[in-house]
Amino acid sequence: MIDGKRFLAVIPARGGSVSVPLKNVRPVCGRPLLAYTIDAARAVNELDLVVVSTDDRKIAAVAKGMGVRVIDRPPELATNEASTESALLHALDTLAGEQPFEFVVVLEPTSPFRTAQTIRTCMERIAASDAPSLLTVGPTYQSLGRLENGVFRRLDPAAPRRRQDRLPLYFECSSVYICRSEHLRRTGSLVADVWLAVPVPAEEVLDINNAEDFVVAEALMNSRGTS
Repeated sequence: MIDGKRFLAVIPARGGSVSVPLKNVRPVCGRPLLAYTIDAARAVNELDLVVVSTDDRKIAAVAKGMGVRVIDRPPELATNEASTESALLHALDTLAGEQPFEFVVVLEPTSPFRTAQTIRTCMERIAASDAPSLLTVGPTYQSLGRLENGVFRRLDPAAPRRRQDRLPLYFECSSVYICRSEHLRRTGSLVADVWLAVPVPAEEVLDINNAEDFVVAEALMNSRGTS
């Protein structure tokens, strides 16, 4: 709780994965991928409740084994086409008989390098504002552009050619999303016209989506001694 406002953290971890079967419980340095997000969430005392939303028994077993409450997600909300927002609304509906939550914090299990401090910073930022939603963004110094009929058109033609001279651009990363429950129910979306953004360090933005990402994650953890 921050300033009397209650925060529900939902870790959406469905069993299906096209690229890597049971990706959310695949081992990374000997631990299920999901465990790193649970660790970060449980280290944030300001979170009033942390739940894992899943349709899979193995994922549920990992969550329960770490002392986290599980929301049983219906199969129709766990397909490739189902949105994250549908799982969040289901979690809110499941918990409707309990104390209300002003905010829903979304912690994707595929971001194992997200820290408790990042979660806390995001919570403090949105609690101190009137914005309906917040997301984390990652920095990039790449020269980005579009291809138009085989021609590369830079998004910022005035940007310096040398990387070290450029100001960063930012991309949406899946580290943390926070949304007011009212906005989520009214719009069915995490997206807002006024979408607060919290930049996170480059070392936190890795989003694991394929087998190669697991190799990178293990190498990073071993090099940093964070496994």
